[in-house]
Amino acid sequence: MNPLIGRIEEHSNPDELARAALESFRSIARDAVERRGRCVVALTGGSSPERLFRLLADPVLADEIPWERVHFFWGDERAVRPGHPRSNSRLADRLFIRPLALAGANVHRIHGELGARRAAERYEAELHRFFGEHPRFDLVHLGLGDDGHVASLFPFDATTLHERVRLALPALHPALGEWRVTLTYPVLRAARHIEFLVPSSAKARVLRRAMYGPLDPIRIPAQGVRPRHGDLLWRVTSEVLAAARAGD
Repeated sequence: MNPLIGRIEEHSNPDELARAALESFRSIARDAVERRGRCVVALTGGSSPERLFRLLADPVLADEIPWERVHFFWGDERAVRPGHPRSNSRLADRLFIRPLALAGANVHRIHGELGARRAAERYEAELHRFFGEHPRFDLVHLGLGDDGHVASLFPFDATTLHERVRLALPALHPALGEWRVTLTYPVLRAARHIEFLVPSSAKARVLRRAMYGPLDPIRIPAQGVRPRHGDLLWRVTSEVLAAARAGD
C-alpha cells in the first residue's frame, strides 16, 4: 500500500466493520472528553456509515459514551433542506441523533437549504465560532466516492482541491450537476483521527487506484487526505480488499 495514505484494517464483513468503527468511536470519544472536555466528530454521508449509525443508537451505550460532550459536524452536505432524501444529515438524524435525543446545541449541521454559497459561508462561520481560527476534529469519518472523491472534493475541481485558507466551500458534483458544501483539505488534514469506511465491494476498483496507483490527488482526491499530525485508517471488508488487490 502507498505509505502516504495511511494503514488498512480488514474486517470480515460490513457488520464487523461497523462494530470495529463503533469501538473506535467509543474509545476516541472517551479519551477526547477526558483530555479536552469534549469530542468533536465530522460524519460522512452516503450509505457507508448506516450500520454504524444504527449501532450508535443502542441505549446500552448511554453509560459508555459521554453524549452530552460529543459534538457532530459533517464533512459535506447537499444543497437541500434537512429532511430531503438527499440530505447527509437526515440519515444520522433518523438513525441515532433523534432516537438518543441528543442536544440540538451539539448538532452542527450544514444548512444546505440556504443554497451552497450561503451555506458554506454559514458553516465556515460556525466552525470558527466553535473552534477558533484552526479547527481540529477528534474524529473524521469519510466515504470513498466512485470517482475517488472524498467529502465533496471532486476530481479536477481546482477551486476546492487547491484551497489552503477557507474551511468550507461550495462544490459542484460534476456528473450530477448537484451543488454541495464541503470541508476543505486543511480542515481534514488537521484531524487527530481519520477513518475511511469502505464496506461496499462496489468501491474495489477505485480503492485499488487510491491504494496502488500513483499519488495523484487531482484525479483521486481521497489520496489528498494526509493528516499532518494525526492518523489515517482505511476500514475495508475482506471482499473489498481482495477485489482491490486482484484488480477486479
